[in-house]
Amino acid sequence: MDVLAKFRIPDLTRLHGRRTRLIRRWLAACLLLTGALLVVHPDTGSARGAPTVLAAHDLPSGATLRAADVRLADLPDQARPVGVLSSLDAVDGRLLAGAVRAGEPLTDVRLAAAPTLGDPGTATVPVRLADAAVAELLGPGRRVDVVAAPEPGAPPSVLAGGATVVTVGHQEQSTAKGALVLLRLPEAIATRVAAISLERPVTVTLR
Repeated sequence: MDVLAKFRIPDLTRLHGRRTRLIRRWLAACLLLTGALLVVHPDTGSARGAPTVLAAHDLPSGATLRAADVRLADLPDQARPVGVLSSLDAVDGRLLAGAVRAGEPLTDVRLAAAPTLGDPGTATVPVRLADAAVAELLGPGRRVDVVAAPEPGAPPSVLAGGATVVTVGHQEQSTAKGALVLLRLPEAIATRVAAISLERPVTVTLR
């Protein structure tokens, strides 16, 4: 009997239970170690956020954006609005469709659509319409005549005929004037239209 006891088969159930407890302890230790590492070294990438284009100072509607007008800042995802721009190259030389405040993120709807290439000898002119309702009737590709309010004792004057609407910006809530409209005109009269639109109310007639 003593000889047989030396060759007794071990209790496999007890060995399996011991192995299971060791594995559980090892997994628990790994989880604790991982949690400690996350506390000491958090995911700084997600906290830092992504590059976002901000207005460097207050900008009026119709302003042409330059390098000094914008800056990049890292904002977390929850602070970045839909359509926000992330590259300074995307705004350089573009026109603002509406006024923005310093520090405001610039989104795609804040920019007037990039003018399409027109015929040689044409130029794109921003014009603020006197009547807010007229801008709602316009769309890209529409042909219009540009009319200026009359000077005292004179009839209304047609500044340009057959201008092409490139894009229509958003109307400012703080003013009764219409949205900023980009018109493609012959270069010979584009400067005159731009200058007069700053001095006198301007509207358009539809063709």
